[in-house]
Amino acid sequence: MSETKTINFGMVGLGRMGANIVRRLQKHEIKSVVYDLQPAAVAELAGEGAVGAAGFADLASKIPAPRVVWVMVPSGVTDSTIEQLSAHLSAGDTIIDGGNSYYRHDLVNADKLAKKGINFVDVGTSGGVYGLERGYSLMIGGDDVVVAALDPIFRALAPGFESATRTVGRTGEPSSSEVGFLHCGPVGAGHYVKMVHNGIEYGMMAAFAEGLGIFEAAKGATPAYDLNIPEITEVWRRGSVVASWLLDLTAQALQENPSLGDYSTEVSDSGEGRWTVQAAIETGVPAPVLSASLFSRFASRGNDAYSDRVLSAMRYKFGGHNESPMKR
Repeated sequence: MSETKTINFGMVGLGRMGANIVRRLQKHEIKSVVYDLQPAAVAELAGEGAVGAAGFADLASKIPAPRVVWVMVPSGVTDSTIEQLSAHLSAGDTIIDGGNSYYRHDLVNADKLAKKGINFVDVGTSGGVYGLERGYSLMIGGDDVVVAALDPIFRALAPGFESATRTVGRTGEPSSSEVGFLHCGPVGAGHYVKMVHNGIEYGMMAAFAEGLGIFEAAKGATPAYDLNIPEITEVWRRGSVVASWLLDLTAQALQENPSLGDYSTEVSDSGEGRWTVQAAIETGVPAPVLSASLFSRFASRGNDAYSDRVLSAMRYKFGGHNESPMKR
């Protein structure tokens, strides 16, 4: 590999996503200055060619102006991280929030930073732990000129035009969306699109889970079918309408552990699913699948236990049907 390009880029937050973004940029000859609360994470990437920093002030001092600093930390500390970081930056610098932040928070952060002359860009980032090799799908919000200046970074991170078959009817020079990144609109638009993306993800996951759950239950049905679920997911991966990367990952999990016994029956939810349902309410758009998939995650954690007991009690009182008490 040739010597890395000089670019005024920093990364704050070196979890699985942040660290791999740095590594992917490195593959495309873009060097980063990196910082994390865990010194070991900084040392690891410094050993791979990045420049380590001991804090926000140190990071800013090691990046020539105008600086671009990507913040990739948990949503609960994103706002405070941006505020602390901005104290060490200068007018003309840019902060990118690449986490799963609420789009309304972007508007507040952008306004605060604008008073200091600092640009703000929100980037909804999809790709997870596979992004290092596959690339990241990027949904971007921000000022046109500011976003355009970040084009080399987005192109380095995106999967590339060859990652998918071209949509029938598209011709000419590939658009940025065909490469894997899209400037969706002004500040907040990137995280808004990523929010709904994750809401859709909830629904898709729930559909696969429910369908495969019916297969599992068919063993005790009449007539009984002892179906090979791992093999069913394999045949669906080839030519089926429901073939997808999500199905690929499901098939991989079933191949590794057909009973899925290593996995919990409790499913967490993050802010994006809730925010998507809230957006549906605010816009008056029916979203029964997305709403139901979110509520099913609540149920998986036993949050419906009391409601179920109320139902059981009512059924007993009006009909004399008394189910056996169960601990939950």
